[in-house]
Amino acid sequence: MSDSKNRYVPVPTLRTGQSHPHPEPIGGGQYSAVELMPGYRIVILDQRKLPTVERYEFFARVEEVASAIRDMLVRGAPAIGVAAAYGMVTAAAAEKGDGAAFVAAMKAADTLLRAARPTAVNLAWALDRMKRVTEEARSLEFVARTERIAAEARALHKAEIAACRAIGALGAPFVPEGATILTHCNAGALATGGYGTALGIVRAAHEAGKKVRVLACETRPYLQGARLTAWELSKDQIPVEVITDSMAAHFMSKKGVDLVVVGADRIARNGDAANKIGTYGLACIAAAHEVPFYVAAPWSTVDLGCPNGDAIPIEERDERELSHFALPDGGSVQIVPDGVRVRNPAFDVTPHALITAIVTERGVVQPVSEGELAKLSTQ
Repeated sequence: MSDSKNRYVPVPTLRTGQSHPHPEPIGGGQYSAVELMPGYRIVILDQRKLPTVERYEFFARVEEVASAIRDMLVRGAPAIGVAAAYGMVTAAAAEKGDGAAFVAAMKAADTLLRAARPTAVNLAWALDRMKRVTEEARSLEFVARTERIAAEARALHKAEIAACRAIGALGAPFVPEGATILTHCNAGALATGGYGTALGIVRAAHEAGKKVRVLACETRPYLQGARLTAWELSKDQIPVEVITDSMAAHFMSKKGVDLVVVGADRIARNGDAANKIGTYGLACIAAAHEVPFYVAAPWSTVDLGCPNGDAIPIEERDERELSHFALPDGGSVQIVPDGVRVRNPAFDVTPHALITAIVTERGVVQPVSEGELAKLSTQ
């Protein structure tokens, strides 16, 4: 975890039972991962507290936003990108100097945010987009340039949700009537800013009238599947059951899984895909049992500058995430003996040969290869 000087400083919160704090949330009416409030504050649903507490935290400084990303109040590659774009808005709103001071402040904010989570390529993609607008806005006076930055961040957020809905529409035909879908981690509205990628496909199939149910792997060590995926689907009244990560092979062997759908944090040029740790193992098990394995991700997750999975940086997180089990009251229980080291990579890479298809808003990549991905790059 981050040390005390880097921890976010929350201001008044909303708890379960109260309405969404944003008057017109881009990400949806019931809940959303991150929104830009009037007055250029950011509101983030603290995903670490779910499913028992639905609490929103407000942030007015870019340093706080970087800590919120690093400490996983907001997580999921597309949602991280949206949060970073909004973080740049807070930096713009805090700098009232001339154009040179504005550019310097935005550059410092970019550096801070870019280092928050290294694996999710959407973070760099969003910041690169905001950097281009910074150059356009530097000649404007304070109010106009701040609003120009804010308008671009909102547009990015809306585009990511539109991409998720397109992914859902393209992916739903792969879901048979009555299918049991296995998913890992959380690739829903909470991970994308709205609707979802893997869960976007589930939602689209459900909205089309197909009777589907989901097996959600708990996803150690942060339990995003148990806490977040199950929470989202239960809100949408889509049947969902939680299993431990180690149960997936059992259910596939019993013909209890029709397809696997997961998200991604980075897709290399050859189609190798990085996703939450444990995804690679699921792909191997799916291949052994001839179960289709789909990756759903917006084009912003595709990194054509990265040749293959070996070149994807893998974030190694704090040992305490494994050595201690968090309690609802904020405390923790130690579950690893003193002196025993812990390895905690946050992601693994699934080779493209194990992926049945990659579904993006630009189209479906099938078979998964560098050449097939390249066909979508000019759109």
